[in-house]
Amino acid sequence: MITSRDNEKLRLLRKLHERRWRDKLGLFAVEGEDLVGPDPVERLVAGVDVEPSLLAEVSTLAHPPRVIAVHRREQLPQGIRPVTLALWHVADPGNVGTLLRAADAFGAGVALSKGCADPTGPKALRAAMGAIWRVPIADFDEPEGTRVALVPRGGTPLPELPVDGDVVLVLGAEREGLPADVLAACDAQASIPQPGDAESLNVAMAGAIALYELSRR
Repeated sequence: MITSRDNEKLRLLRKLHERRWRDKLGLFAVEGEDLVGPDPVERLVAGVDVEPSLLAEVSTLAHPPRVIAVHRREQLPQGIRPVTLALWHVADPGNVGTLLRAADAFGAGVALSKGCADPTGPKALRAAMGAIWRVPIADFDEPEGTRVALVPRGGTPLPELPVDGDVVLVLGAEREGLPADVLAACDAQASIPQPGDAESLNVAMAGAIALYELSRR
């Protein structure tokens, strides 16, 4: 059992709190028995492999989990699905994780631009609730098909948008939205009808509604 906070496995877990180390090592840490995936590189169980207080020190959670595991990024799903959420500079990890969860629910994939939050970061993993193991993640420009920019106002009402074949729903960060060059590269612009007075929807909420609308067809 690990009894020293200087143990190399605990040092690795502390490093994996930072994106630069996750990028460099190609590893990420998952906290909680319900979220741990298959074939971890390392799996530490409090009270079995490590002193519970030491595992708590390297946890990012307010209530430390019983299990923390380390996985390789190369284990994550690959490929492109007929419907994809393409995220442009969505930097909030909670939104990225929630969109992964929505994609999982509707059988979609996710594509990320540079500037997006790391889907293997602690907050994104918690929001994704295990979807990281089932949803393929691609680069922003990788998915092919009809690219539909989701904009707050002025686009074709989403229920009326004619789509056929593969569809890529392009969403931007809530404050900045989508820049002109990204909009110009899209085949269409669509908006979710909003009879209320809200200026816009949260990007994760908008993505989930758009996926539901496409799934009805």
